[in-house]
Amino acid sequence: MGDAAQDLDARGGALDTAKDLFAGAAGGVAQVLIGQPFDIVKVRLQTSTAYTSALNAAKSIYKNEGPLAFYKGTLTPLLGIGACVSIQFGAFGWARRHFESANAAAHPRGSRDLSYAQYFAAGSFAGVANSVISGPIEHVRIRLQTQPHGPARLYAGPLDCVRKLAAHGGVLRGLYRGEAVTVWREAAAYGTWFLTFEYLMNADAARNRVRRSEVPSYKVAFYGGLAGEALWLASYPFDVVKSKMQTDGFGKEMRYRSMRDCFAQTWRAEGMRGFWKGIGPTLLRAMPVSAGTFAVVEATMRAIA
Repeated sequence: MGDAAQDLDARGGALDTAKDLFAGAAGGVAQVLIGQPFDIVKVRLQTSTAYTSALNAAKSIYKNEGPLAFYKGTLTPLLGIGACVSIQFGAFGWARRHFESANAAAHPRGSRDLSYAQYFAAGSFAGVANSVISGPIEHVRIRLQTQPHGPARLYAGPLDCVRKLAAHGGVLRGLYRGEAVTVWREAAAYGTWFLTFEYLMNADAARNRVRRSEVPSYKVAFYGGLAGEALWLASYPFDVVKSKMQTDGFGKEMRYRSMRDCFAQTWRAEGMRGFWKGIGPTLLRAMPVSAGTFAVVEATMRAIA
């Protein structure tokens, strides 16, 4: 009987993880389609001094490169971010169930519910798991977003970009450049993201004496949007350093030798303000993107429950 129960638990856990992965993939597609125009403006502001504001950058991109430029490099994130968000929700769901089992074992007569420290830890685990593929995917996207327009462009497409980056420094030093700061960013970002969303959802359910699945969709979207704001406020300086490192040159043209060197140079040249360049459009983007992501994920989970 014990073996049968364990087998049933394992199958149930695998099914739950599959549902988390599927719902996350759906949320990832929504995230890319909503957020890509904001993202290209953010990256241009972070990596160039040619623009005076987010509006100026958007106008310049539209005037010089046309409306489709706001979706430059979209194929990579459309495929990759779908996978990333799938991993985020799959890993978070797995970690949450692990903590629930540990809580049940430690306190058989108590609640299995996670503490908020455990929610943060589960979210950070999801972020670190995600960084394995988000690092190179974002590197390719940033290279495509910041390359010159027209005949002077450096890469013919995502695969050409991958080949050239790997040719410069191999997989680790080329394609995975900036991975250390990506891990730090993802851990801080997704720990905060999931913690904020779960806190708001749990507080609403308790306040209105309803089950979580009964929280209205418009509230799910609103709480998801607030979680997106918290995510970037907790991790933005890491993102700036990542963008600088992933648009840096190779060989003799390399400005930043390491994550620490990039932090130091940014501080010397721009002070604290340098770590928050582009935060305006990022926060504008975060609300609709994160709202759409959580709304789609929650709706998908409720539909397949």
